Amino acid sequence: MQDIINGRCGWCGTDELYVKYHDEEWGKPVTDDKTLFEFLVLESAQAGLSWITILKKREGYRKAFCNFDAGQVAQMTDEDVERLMQSDGIVRNRLKIKSTITNARLFLAIQKEFGSFYNYTLSFFPGRNPIINHFQSLSEIPASSPESDAMSKDMKKRGFKFFGSTICYAHLQASGFINDHLTDCICRKK
Repeated sequence: MQDIINGRCGWCGTDELYVKYHDEEWGKPVTDDKTLFEFLVLESAQAGLSWITILKKREGYRKAFCNFDAGQVAQMTDEDVERLMQSDGIVRNRLKIKSTITNARLFLAIQKEFGSFYNYTLSFFPGRNPIINHFQSLSEIPASSPESDAMSKDMKKRGFKFFGSTICYAHLQASGFINDHLTDCICRKK
C-alpha cells in the first residue's frame, strides 16, 4: 500500500466515502460522548471486517441503534436483537448486536463514574493530552499502544465486548486521541 495517495494517508485510497471519512473525521478530536459512543459501536462492529464495510453500513447502524443514543440502546431487549438480526443495514452477528447493547449499558456507567466517556478516555493518557505521532510511513503506525492496551484492559474488566487493544487503538485514532495522519498528509497541513 502506498503511504500517500492524492496527498492523503494511503489507507483511504480513492474511494469517495473513505476519502471523506479520512478528511473530515479520522484523527479529529472528539469531545462529544454521543460521537464517542458512535465510534465505539462502529469500531466494535468492525472486528474481523474491513472498515469500509462498516462505513458503508453506517446509516444502517444509525437507524438500528437509535441514532447512537446510548441511553436508548441500553434499554433494547431480546426482541430488538431478533429484529436487528433481520436488518440488511448492519452486520447481522448476534454476538455483536448483543454486545452493542451491553456496551451501551457499560458506557452509561462510565459516564456516571467519570462525568463523561471523554474524561474516562483521557484518564489513560499522560497529562490527559492526546498524542500526535509523526509517522512518515504507514508501516510505522502500530496496531496498539500502551494507552490502548490499558484502556481495553480496563474496559474488558468492566465487561465490554469486541473492544480489544487493536480495536481500541483504532477507536482512539478515529476520535483524535491519537493522531496518526502521516506527516505528508494534507490533513497535517490544515
